[in-house]
Amino acid sequence: MPVEQSKLLSALRPTFSAMTLQLPSEIVVERFLPTARAMLATRLDEEGWTQQEIADQLGVTQAAVSKYGSGSVTIEERFRADARMQQTIERIADGLASGEMDEYAVLDELLALVREFEDRGPICAVHEEEMPALQGMGCDLCVRGTDTAVQAERTVLSSVRRATRLLADSDFVADAIPNVGMNVGMALPDAEDALDVAAVPGRIHDLRGRVNVPSNPEFGASEHVAGTILAAIAVDSSRRAALNLTTDEAFLDAAQEQGIEPLEFDAGYEDRDERLEATFRERGEVPRVIYHSGAFGIEPITYVFGESAVEAADLAIELLDAADT
Repeated sequence: MPVEQSKLLSALRPTFSAMTLQLPSEIVVERFLPTARAMLATRLDEEGWTQQEIADQLGVTQAAVSKYGSGSVTIEERFRADARMQQTIERIADGLASGEMDEYAVLDELLALVREFEDRGPICAVHEEEMPALQGMGCDLCVRGTDTAVQAERTVLSSVRRATRLLADSDFVADAIPNVGMNVGMALPDAEDALDVAAVPGRIHDLRGRVNVPSNPEFGASEHVAGTILAAIAVDSSRRAALNLTTDEAFLDAAQEQGIEPLEFDAGYEDRDERLEATFRERGEVPRVIYHSGAFGIEPITYVFGESAVEAADLAIELLDAADT
């Protein structure tokens, strides 16, 4: 059995008794299709179609169309509220009403939407909700399969997603987010540039005292965190992940108390990554915590490293907790 399949089964085995094993196609049939049909039935009714005409077009009975109109059919609100769903239904309804779209074109529109919703979209979210063991890896398994060629990418993306959840669930992180935002990144093995580093597009921000993670991680979504990681792995290939916090003396003291000697580096942006790599080489290692105290127009920043994004997040939360006590 392939290693990835073995890992998945190991993850699922303890949870079989507490959940239903569900395929994403079941979510499409049981939630997506009823929602799409109900929305389309409503739009065609607005176009003046009779219930029988709508039933013939949708391939259902007139009684089913009546249920759509009365609201007695369960609708998945996450699908109905999605702008892509609304736009697709509008295109289909307009196309059918004008005669410019046939059944083949309708099917093509809906299948394209399903593919979008399955790839880190609302179908994926529902699937991971129904099967918690898939958290952080459901889309990669269903959409991309168990191809070993993309195993490294799945592992990196999963680690960054899990790290963001840890950060969002912590009571200490929001106050440590810099004004410029936080990011957490992780590089592929043998990474060569920022496109080989996964991070959160748009960065992580403090939103009224809560950690706001705006989107799922993507490769090439970071500049400064990616550059810091690449400078680190040029000296120590195990330092593949990092996140940034605001520099705080109590945090640095907590690191020292745990046997970590934080490394101070220059805050300037010019040739930053090259200078940082040289600083690591001069130190003879890449410590788990590095920092700078800022400069004119540059906010003081601390970086926490780990072999994985989860390890970096765990250490950052542990030190923030210690600094707070």
